[in-house]
Amino acid sequence: MVTPSKIQLHKKARTLDVQYGSQLFTLPAEFLRVHSPSAEVQGHGPGQEVLQHGKKHVAIDKIEAVGNYGLRIYFSDGHDSGIFTWSYLHELGENQTAMMAAYEEALHKARLSREPDTQVVQLMPGSS
Repeated sequence: MVTPSKIQLHKKARTLDVQYGSQLFTLPAEFLRVHSPSAEVQGHGPGQEVLQHGKKHVAIDKIEAVGNYGLRIYFSDGHDSGIFTWSYLHELGENQTAMMAAYEEALHKARLSREPDTQVVQLMPGSS
């Protein structure tokens, strides 16, 4: 099992630093929120994922150790049901760039936005 050597919450920057030996991952609150391992986000099986949107400004209110295997993260939007295991946090850190790009692409396809209360409208060229 991969266990972090250091975890530090930066409330103002809205990031969580997770260090595994010499590897340091700085994970933004939004990234963690939209990739929460909770059933609310992941669904109860493959293909049941719920695309999160409008989470750009979400913050982390607090973190809490869960046994010796992970963290519960309390987000400013009230979400707190996901348990982030040490291995899942490592996976998020390792794949952050690709996962964020895939998330942004999924939002674009669904015409949703990272900004809260924003709807993306695609304008069609008119015939005048």
